[in-house]
Amino acid sequence: MTDFATTRRGLLGGIAGAAALGTAVQRAAAATPPPLPSAPVELNVIDVAGQLQLTQGAVDAFVKANPKLVSKVNYSQAPAPELPGKLKAQQAAGRVDIDLVMTGTDGLSAGIDGGLFIPLVTDYAAQLPDLNSIYLPGALKMQGLAQNQAVCVVFCPAGPIIEYTPDVVKTPPKTAQELLDWAKAHPKRFLYARPANSGPGRTFLQGLPYILGDKDPMDPKDGWEKTWAYLIEFGKTIEYYPTGTGAVMKELAEGSRDMIASHIGWDINTRILGVVPKEIEAGTLAGFHWVTDAQYWAIPKGVAPGHLAVLLELTKYMLTKPAQAMTYDKGYFYPGPAVKDVPLSMAPADSQKSIGEYNRAFYDKLFTTVPSEVPLSADKLVYAFQRWDQQVGARAGK
Repeated sequence: MTDFATTRRGLLGGIAGAAALGTAVQRAAAATPPPLPSAPVELNVIDVAGQLQLTQGAVDAFVKANPKLVSKVNYSQAPAPELPGKLKAQQAAGRVDIDLVMTGTDGLSAGIDGGLFIPLVTDYAAQLPDLNSIYLPGALKMQGLAQNQAVCVVFCPAGPIIEYTPDVVKTPPKTAQELLDWAKAHPKRFLYARPANSGPGRTFLQGLPYILGDKDPMDPKDGWEKTWAYLIEFGKTIEYYPTGTGAVMKELAEGSRDMIASHIGWDINTRILGVVPKEIEAGTLAGFHWVTDAQYWAIPKGVAPGHLAVLLELTKYMLTKPAQAMTYDKGYFYPGPAVKDVPLSMAPADSQKSIGEYNRAFYDKLFTTVPSEVPLSADKLVYAFQRWDQQVGARAGK
């Protein structure tokens, strides 16, 4: 199994200045939308976040229902770091061949920093639904990170959670101290991946300051005194840190480890796919907050007017409840919908069946009772990664 933590979810927190952003979405329209084309257009979509599994079904449904607007959609995938160079080259040449970018927070951040995207929400607010009223609260917070230059299309509360083998871990830890005590009593039996290369690793890193009651969970330099001390002490019990989440899941499945740091998508999806035994259990630690994740649609500057007109219609459709219901998929980004009032009962039958069997009932309760937080801003996350590498990762088992 590949480590699709980076491909499907993007780099958590890759938006500069997130802490200063509000959650309300500006609604003032600043541009007149171009007219719809007189003949169907061929669209080029690039996915830099593994998002196609979540949203391609909705795109294909739109195409099927609108043959006068779209003749064909060409899909391609690329690593998020390649996106800025591709777009800058096309924009400099005056020939933009990428019509729609499907991205996580990493590609979104790079596009915003480079001024590569149309400010979709401000320029064409009149063509979109009222995002303030349709989004789930957590999704609205994540939309704030987009700085009005993209639209949040899927949302996941994420984590952190703890997964464990119930036959071995008879009394799972309920607090951070109990987790540390268990790890000391069972050295080398807990595992999490290097945060810079792992969605669950990043979520565990960013979630601990809330669990431990640190001074400022959004400031890893001066506000994480308890977290850094905890991670260093915890690291004495850990044999090594894998470079990806796939390796962590494999060791849990094989019985090489008894407990891991995880989050919802990895928990549900890997059990549905049979990567991890269905019997694996999960829980949370006292005081935790959700550290959320989202994915976005962005339209590059320079897109042909007729294509832009069609993309606005497509984006409007993606935010409808039938389209949002398709994002449940196989728990890949559970729940998936960014929009309110889209229950699992609206999802395709195969999604209902698999999620109904493998979901954990307590997750849905926690969605409504536990606070959700946006990830760290890009500069602070980079600092956290570097400090973790130096003070924690380099000292595994010491």
